Amino acid sequence: MKSSITAALITAATLSFPALAAPASVSFEHKDWQVVCDNTLTCRAAGYSVEDDPTGSVLITRKAGPQTPVTVQVVLADMDESEPPSSPTKLALWINGKSLGALTPGDNDTWRLTDEQATQMIAAVKGSGKVEFRGGAKPFVLSGDGASAALLKVDDVQGRIGTPGALSKKGNKPETSVTAAISAPVIQAATVSKGEARTLSAAEAKKLTPQLLATLGKDDECDRLASPEEETVKGDNDLTLTPLDARHGLVSALCWRAAYNEGYGYWVVDNALQEKPQFVTSSGTDYSNGAITLAQRGRGIGDCWASAEWVWDGEAFRRSSEGTTGLCRGIRAGGAWELPEFVAEVKAAK
Repeated sequence: MKSSITAALITAATLSFPALAAPASVSFEHKDWQVVCDNTLTCRAAGYSVEDDPTGSVLITRKAGPQTPVTVQVVLADMDESEPPSSPTKLALWINGKSLGALTPGDNDTWRLTDEQATQMIAAVKGSGKVEFRGGAKPFVLSGDGASAALLKVDDVQGRIGTPGALSKKGNKPETSVTAAISAPVIQAATVSKGEARTLSAAEAKKLTPQLLATLGKDDECDRLASPEEETVKGDNDLTLTPLDARHGLVSALCWRAAYNEGYGYWVVDNALQEKPQFVTSSGTDYSNGAITLAQRGRGIGDCWASAEWVWDGEAFRRSSEGTTGLCRGIRAGGAWELPEFVAEVKAAK
C-alpha cells in the first residue's frame, strides 16, 4: 500500500494524463538538509536541527537567473496540535557564540533574516561554524551536516558554480552565464458541470472496471478495484461518475487504504461509457469544481506531507502543482515548509 510520502510523490509525478511538457524537477537529500528545485528552476534548501532533537528548520529560497536575491526563513519546532504555535516575541541569530541581531517576524510564525544575516549564516553553516537561533523555549541549533552538499546542488541546478553569486563555490565567471529562469506552464481551466455525481450501476461497473484497470501502468496500484474487499464503510466498493461537461465525466473509485492514508483512482470517460478511459491518478484524495487534489501524510503524526493537483481544461486533467512539506523531522503538524516540485499558472475558467 502507498503509505509513504515517497510513493505518493511517485504517483503525483508520473500519473497525470496527458503529461505537460516541462523541465524535470530536482530533489536531493543529504543528512540534515534537503533541496527541491521546481520546474522553473526556483530552488529551496531546507536545513534542520539534528533528528533526535527537533528544535527548528531554516529555508533558503532562490529563484533562477543572474543576480537573484537569497531569502532565508526560520521556523521553530512546535508539534502541539491542540494550540496555535507558540512564537517567541524575539528571535536572534547567533554564530559561534556571537549575536548577529534580531530576526524579522514573518507570516505563519516564521522569521526572516536580513541579507547580511543570511550571508553570514550560509558561510557559517557550510563550514564549521555553529549557527543558533535563540529566543524560543530552547535554542535551535542548525545542523551543518549536509549543508555544503545541499548548497552546491542549488548552485549546480541554477548554473552558478564558479560565479560571484554562488552559494558554495564562488569564482569569477560572469553572472550572465547563470541559467535563466524557466516560465511556468499555463493552464486554462474550463468550466465544469454542476450536475450531481451518481453511483454506477452494477452492470456499468462490471463493464467499465476491466477498462479502468487496463489503463494502469506497472507502478500504478488500485488493488481495491481489482479485488474488492469487504466494505468497512458503505459505498467503499462503488464506482462514482461525476459529470464534467456535455461530453465528459469523471469516474472515481477507492484504490487503496493504509494505516493513515487512502488513495482514490480518477479516470476521465465519455458520458456514454464507450471510449477508452483516461487515467489521472490512483492516489487522489478529493475532487471538487474541476480540480483533483492529492494530500498524503508521510507518517502518522502528520509532520510531513505530499500534495498534488490536477485541473480540468476541457480535454484532460493537467497537473498544476506538486510538492512536499520537507523532511519528516517533527517540526510542525502539517509540515514545516512548502517545497514545490512542479508549479503552473492556472487561469480561472471563463
